Amino acid sequence: MTLEEYQKQSTDGLYRAIARLKAARDAVFLVHNYQALEVQKIADHIGDSLALAQAAARTAARLIVFCGVHFMAESAKVLNPGKKVIMPDPAAGCPMADMVTAGQLIAAKKAYGDPVVVAYVNTSAAVKAESDVCCTSSNAVRIVSSIPPDRKILFVPDRNLGSYAARMSGRELILWPGHCYVHDRFTVGDAETARDEHPGARLVVHPECPPEVAALADDVASTSGMVQLVRNRPKQDEWIIGTEMGLVEQLSAAYPNKAIHPLSRRAVCNNMKLTTLAKVAWALEHEANEVTVPDEIAARAKRALDRMLELS
Repeated sequence: MTLEEYQKQSTDGLYRAIARLKAARDAVFLVHNYQALEVQKIADHIGDSLALAQAAARTAARLIVFCGVHFMAESAKVLNPGKKVIMPDPAAGCPMADMVTAGQLIAAKKAYGDPVVVAYVNTSAAVKAESDVCCTSSNAVRIVSSIPPDRKILFVPDRNLGSYAARMSGRELILWPGHCYVHDRFTVGDAETARDEHPGARLVVHPECPPEVAALADDVASTSGMVQLVRNRPKQDEWIIGTEMGLVEQLSAAYPNKAIHPLSRRAVCNNMKLTTLAKVAWALEHEANEVTVPDEIAARAKRALDRMLELS
């Protein structure tokens, strides 16, 4: 079928088509927490970048369908070079990942005297290939803390996550001037307004938020960490969630008896929302939009990813 034909189908019809094609193609669906809720429902594995990297590393499926953004699908390919990885929409990129290139990183390493490079997974495979170890928002503090104290550390590309890792580890980091446009929009005013409107709520924010916002939170956590916090505090029935709306929708659906408030309804990643059920069905039928990584880059990027997984 064509994409246009799939777009005319009902949601239930798309779910049936995807289930049939999934079995025929021996596929696994890796879905990020920021995807639209209807896409989250097809997931075999749903989570943050760390959880999905771990799932990609151990999957036995022939075909990986990555419902996320491009750097995530690249990582899945790097960790599974023998498997085919496809994306429902190849235009789903990450502006933060584009804020550092391999060439810029090579020049910075020379300028700073060969520091240890910690690369957030929100980077291209080419940048990972020039890095020593990767990290996610779940394990950034652990990764930074594992580096010998006599080594300088260059953290790319998210200045906010790097600042958080520095505060929590007690290490001094050289911070790249990148950011997530969704999380960097959160303000102290957002936090103060949310506290005023929901005085009984617990405020949890993502470490990609500006430091002054994180300082006002009750907890700072990755998206998977946020899910665990809400799950593990059954008596806390009201939450303010400072991250992308996809996770707010996920938590609201999972805990209908809890009041889950977004820190801001502006927190929408347009790239994540490019993935639709119709695009999933079409890409799966045609095994389209394959993600590839040159062998030489993949081999070096894999070392940085493997090191992260070992430390996690």
